[in-house]
Amino acid sequence: MNDEGQFAPLLGRAAIHLWADLPRDVQERLFEHAVVTGHKSERDEALREQLAKFLHDRHKRTQIA
Repeated sequence: MNDEGQFAPLLGRAAIHLWADLPRDVQERLFEHAVVTGHKSERDEALREQLAKFLHDRHKRTQIA
């Protein structure tokens, strides 16, 4: 496994864990980057809503929609 393949999931889990403590501008940048990175085809249009729900369900103070 390369370094990115090893460390990306760790950083992702850390970001999810600390999400509510991150400044809103950092949340927005991470969120938008995740949507762009995960958007592979037209079938991924619901990704934005799914990710927003995922974060909101874990962190009620999440302000991204």
